[in-house]
Amino acid sequence: MKPKVTAPSKEVISTTKNIIDKYGVNTVCYSSKCPNISECFARGTATFMILGNICTRNCRFCGVNKGKPQKINEAEPEKVANAIKEMKLKYVIITSVDRDDLEDFGSIHWHRTIEKIKEINLETKIEALTPDFRGDIEALSLLATSSADKLAHNIETVKRLHKKLKPKSSYELSLKILEFYSKYKITKSSLIVGFGEDFEEIEKTLIDLQNAGVSQITIGQYLRPSPHHYPVKKYYSHEEFKILEKLAYSIGFEAVASGELVRSSYYADKL
Repeated sequence: MKPKVTAPSKEVISTTKNIIDKYGVNTVCYSSKCPNISECFARGTATFMILGNICTRNCRFCGVNKGKPQKINEAEPEKVANAIKEMKLKYVIITSVDRDDLEDFGSIHWHRTIEKIKEINLETKIEALTPDFRGDIEALSLLATSSADKLAHNIETVKRLHKKLKPKSSYELSLKILEFYSKYKITKSSLIVGFGEDFEEIEKTLIDLQNAGVSQITIGQYLRPSPHHYPVKKYYSHEEFKILEKLAYSIGFEAVASGELVRSSYYADKL
């Protein structure tokens, strides 16, 4: 059964939305059509998406716009940092679209944003949910040695379906990136189910992630953003998500969030 989502309340989200609009920053809450927008905005939290809202890749399940990306906004790091200060956030997630059009894949802008957030919000914890930067070691090193408190990169799906759903990405490269990150900081990844994977494939993916040094994992249901996106093959029950949660803990993960509406940034501060 498809999970039901409470419609966003204008009263509930207005304060957070006004601050976001004031600084002209992007959030993944809007761009990816996240089902938890009402709940997260009610808590005064948001996941900021830097480097524009147009991705250079074409993942078949993702609701973010694809095409020719915008020019980098050099003022964005300070705008994001000030928005976080005004929202009084103690824990923030920074993510971005893929910028394969840039020589450094956007990594320098990433680093500037993280450092500016820390400069203006000294006590705020930062989780950096990054793209793969095409595996560029200089780009990855900039993130690994930044002031981010946690590093994350999403595997998204099992090996068999990876190329079908993420044609410009690599399952093996994602594991290598996570292994690199795990040598520096707490490392997290996310798995989406409902694409047609089986239980054994999920288990193998969780084992691969754990072997790569990932200590935190989120597991959530795929919800089709539009009729043009990849179809949902299966809706997992609440009980099945509980089974996956127990499996992940048994494999060795230190923190697990598993549920119908769980997303990689959902209650990240508590995870």
